[in-house]
Amino acid sequence: MDQIKAVYQGNFDLLENIQVSPLSRAYTFSDSIYEVIPFFDENIIYFDQHITRLKRSANAVDIDIDPSIASNEILQLIKSCEFKSGYVYYQISRGVDQIRNHLYKNDIEIEYFGYVKDHDFINKKFKVLVCDDIRWGRCDIKSTSLLANTLMMNQASQKGCNEIIMHKFGSITEAGASNIFFINNDIVCTPKLNNNILPGITRGMSIEIFKRNGIEVMEGDFSLDTLSGASKIWLTSSTKGMAEVCDIENLANDIKDQNALFNECKSVFNKEFFSL
Repeated sequence: MDQIKAVYQGNFDLLENIQVSPLSRAYTFSDSIYEVIPFFDENIIYFDQHITRLKRSANAVDIDIDPSIASNEILQLIKSCEFKSGYVYYQISRGVDQIRNHLYKNDIEIEYFGYVKDHDFINKKFKVLVCDDIRWGRCDIKSTSLLANTLMMNQASQKGCNEIIMHKFGSITEAGASNIFFINNDIVCTPKLNNNILPGITRGMSIEIFKRNGIEVMEGDFSLDTLSGASKIWLTSSTKGMAEVCDIENLANDIKDQNALFNECKSVFNKEFFSL
């Protein structure tokens, strides 16, 4: 096993040495939230925005976290690693019960856990499968409750795909671990935020970058038919950056090999994302 550096309850050690109780509410109820904070060439990408979203998720599930603990441990993990590019996975759970109980006590000790991993920000392309969005109704919270995502993405993998695009009643929501952008009629489009869509840091950053460079972005409700007519589709996330969709397994589409607007978006995105 790789010598992955980690932290649990303030104790820094190798990941393989960390032990967590089976009565952690993260384990029994997915009663936990998380963030993935990327860094490239020793530069942390949108650190403050990730901490702000971590606090928002904690507030949404009524976990009274100390954000300074998370911030300091994330920074220390990055400082301790021997590589220049990677990410920190950081998770906070409500704590450990004395015995499994749906009703939580307010005096249990909050669990803070994280690890740092190297990562190559390669220009990867994705083949996706379109799926019904069967997730719970608060996907805007970055919760560890990801069973539906896991099931759908493994079903997609069995069909030779490495991501999914989800929809509710024909309206596009997001991918399994990413937000969605596409070009329709020479306009950059992305589903508008709601309870079914995580406010991705890279999503928000992309919109800011595009608009600052004079590229029109439309946020709205988009159907699968609209996606079918898209000339270019891509996904955004902290570890994917801006990743092109090359094919959709079960949706007729008109994706082009080359697109001038996509190339412009990619150019201005990479210039900022990899130089923060």
